[in-house]
Amino acid sequence: MINQLCKEAYKTAQSKGWHDEQMETGTTLALIHSEVSEALEADRKGDVENLVEELADVCIRVFDFCGMNEYDLEHMILKKMEKNKYRSYKHGGKNY
Repeated sequence: MINQLCKEAYKTAQSKGWHDEQMETGTTLALIHSEVSEALEADRKGDVENLVEELADVCIRVFDFCGMNEYDLEHMILKKMEKNKYRSYKHGGKNY
């Protein structure tokens, strides 16, 4: 299901001209980050609807990137979730 969303996001972005020119990976990651920043701003304003919409934009940008590169995001998410089940409590010593 996730890989299908990746293909669809890429196809849509491509049809809207977002892939007419090759974009550096760093630029793409910065665009993903900008969507996260917009979600943060919506949260600070207490705008839940916009927060969720911006989180959707984060996913769509990630899906587009993975679709363009033919990355198996679905497999990696499942693999990482399984790995996380066996990590220690608050692994890495983070307190947040």
